[in-house]
Amino acid sequence: MGLGRGSAMVLLLCLFVIQSEMVNAAIYRVGGAGGWTFNTDGWPKGKRFRAGDRLVFNYGPGAHNVAVVNKAGYAGCNAPRGSRVYRSGRDQITLSRGMNYFICSYVGHCQFGMRIAIYAP
Repeated sequence: MGLGRGSAMVLLLCLFVIQSEMVNAAIYRVGGAGGWTFNTDGWPKGKRFRAGDRLVFNYGPGAHNVAVVNKAGYAGCNAPRGSRVYRSGRDQITLSRGMNYFICSYVGHCQFGMRIAIYAP
């Protein structure tokens, strides 16, 4: 069954909206030139994030990691069972709508500021 003229227009409009959101997505290097390291917890301040923006975490593999955690994991500096953990040293993570929490789950690293919380409307 073919698409009617109205259905085709709706489909094209949806594709345009999706494409324009992808084009407008920003890419942020977490921690700036210093990368994902200690004392980066203040790095998000003053930045305006949106859902679909990408975060790039640069760090030495084996020295750190990036765990995507919930609010409790962020507050307690622990990666709950089932948390997604990245280890490549060049991780790219797309922000979801709402609060996004990231920590380094190596012992003591989160407590020394290797954690960020980002709101993305």
